[in-house]
Amino acid sequence: MKRVTIYDVAKEAGVSLATVSRVINGSNVVKEPTKERVQAAIDKLGYKPNAIAQGLALQKTTVIGLVIPEASFTYTGQIINGLLDVAKIYNYNIMLHTITAGITDINDVIEDIIKSRVDGVIVYNTKLQMDEMEELSKYNIPIVIIGNKVKGENVASVYVDIEKAIYELTAKYLEEGKEDIAIIEDRKNPYTCAQMVKGAQRAFEAKGRKFDNFLKIPPESRTSYAFLSDWFKDHKYDLVIGNRDSQAMAALNAARENGISVPDDMEIVCVIDTKYNAMMRPAISSFSIPSYDLGAVSMRVMTKMLQSGDESDKAMELSYLFTPRQTTKD
Repeated sequence: MKRVTIYDVAKEAGVSLATVSRVINGSNVVKEPTKERVQAAIDKLGYKPNAIAQGLALQKTTVIGLVIPEASFTYTGQIINGLLDVAKIYNYNIMLHTITAGITDINDVIEDIIKSRVDGVIVYNTKLQMDEMEELSKYNIPIVIIGNKVKGENVASVYVDIEKAIYELTAKYLEEGKEDIAIIEDRKNPYTCAQMVKGAQRAFEAKGRKFDNFLKIPPESRTSYAFLSDWFKDHKYDLVIGNRDSQAMAALNAARENGISVPDDMEIVCVIDTKYNAMMRPAISSFSIPSYDLGAVSMRVMTKMLQSGDESDKAMELSYLFTPRQTTKD
């Protein structure tokens, strides 16, 4: 898809580049009819004013905008550390922005960041939907997505293949004859949850079976624990998989309260590994996700995009490691 530029807007409106720049910058010297004509051209073409178009560019600011969901700080500390360490090496400063689910529109945030003079934007957000990803590619500035496998013009990504991780785990249990496998819905991370389900579905389909133990938490249940403590009264599985540590802990506590022994009667695995998984008793088996590397590699990709653009339209996959602890038998 061809990128819309300020030149396209000027041609569509029949005005000079300087006039378009003045309108974008809110200058009062442009007559109202001309302003309306330029704005109509901007709306028609879907043009996103960038720093260059607003007379802020042709000089580097050495500032990178970092966008992180407010609720994800528990899991992003190491990502930020990795990013900052690489940023220091290349003399970049990081401008941190947070977004709140259901309140903040990510495209509005990114547009504001771009207007504030940054060289690029790094976004950690596993909730991005396809339409939002497509919208991001319209910005005339390098963007790196952490957590989602996505490619687009001027957009690169660094991610861990959660679908593959769950596929391999599920396939292992199926080979052992353990077919009663359940995945707990994570309402805070729908994209990751969807990848988990896809992985389980692939493993079951390879065995000619259908995966149908997706534990969808009803709206009236405020927490995973509130749902599972009642659900486990009548249900028990060979393996229960949760995304976050809090979900795995909820499953563990709910199992105990219902007389289900872990791991003898039911095994539990958490996708995201945190220090709390090892502190629990029994300690929770989980996947070691290279959080520090996610941040460090993302910043390195950003520097390459700024230097040459070679990393644009690329998705870079990082590896993971399953760490068995006390909630699984092996």
